[in-house]
Amino acid sequence: MPEADTRDDKSFHEDIPSPEQGFFLKGSGAYDWGMKNRLARIFRPDSGRTVMLAIDHGYFQGPTTGLERVDLNIVPIAPYADALMLTRGILRSTIPATFRGGVVMRASGGPSILKDLSNERIAVDIEDAARMNVHAVAVQVFVGGEYETQSIENLTRLVDAGFRYGIPVLGVTAVGKELTRDARYLGLATRICAELGAQVVKTYYVDEGFEKVTAGCPVPIVMAGGKKLPELEALDMAYRAVQEGAAGVDMGRNIFQSESPAAMVRAVAKVVHEGARPAEAHELYRELSVPAVHA
Repeated sequence: MPEADTRDDKSFHEDIPSPEQGFFLKGSGAYDWGMKNRLARIFRPDSGRTVMLAIDHGYFQGPTTGLERVDLNIVPIAPYADALMLTRGILRSTIPATFRGGVVMRASGGPSILKDLSNERIAVDIEDAARMNVHAVAVQVFVGGEYETQSIENLTRLVDAGFRYGIPVLGVTAVGKELTRDARYLGLATRICAELGAQVVKTYYVDEGFEKVTAGCPVPIVMAGGKKLPELEALDMAYRAVQEGAAGVDMGRNIFQSESPAAMVRAVAKVVHEGARPAEAHELYRELSVPAVHA
């Protein structure tokens, strides 16, 4: 048996109050420790922002250009991102278990690009997400789409399951051909996701009114990269998004379809975490894109 500690000179620092354990992310102060810890694996505590690399496109459109070989194209650049957004199939088959970044797993799916994409179902059991130790699950929400109510039910069911296991839910606002991409629509869609429990919301950037979209959403918004743009334009979009309230970006094609994906993800990180202006970040991209000359 260990000896009893009978010393009377213990120091409790009575003159120093215990600190309040606040949290750095918008709207996240009331979550349990496990959920906060997972969010802190996706968002950097020092900046409050994230650079997520989205590589989940194959769940509805197959081998997307730039993602033909995730092991060759993505695994080498993954350490430059704060988190990966991907499917459980790619996570299990291709991403090394030694990966230290955040993992956001696509949890909805069903139709391919050949069908109505809004007809999604929950495609992952929350227990499997916990088994793989992911840091969030993502679900598409089709506000205004043919299967709007169904997709919202997918979100709410995952939110309920996520609270049981301490796993955050990323609500992804879908924008189809029939839906208007403007601040009014995105404000509606993002607010619905947050009101129904999503801990983070992913949405598109718009030139006018984006700051109202982020201000009206009580949880962090990350900007979707969207279609492939020239590198400087993509960096400018990321810069404007974070300046107008986004808590980071979730880019896919603008990184993995770049001429130099490794350079692009680092340039995006300089914008998101250091506040670099687009021209400065683009110069970094150009410098990192130059092949090394060996003597």
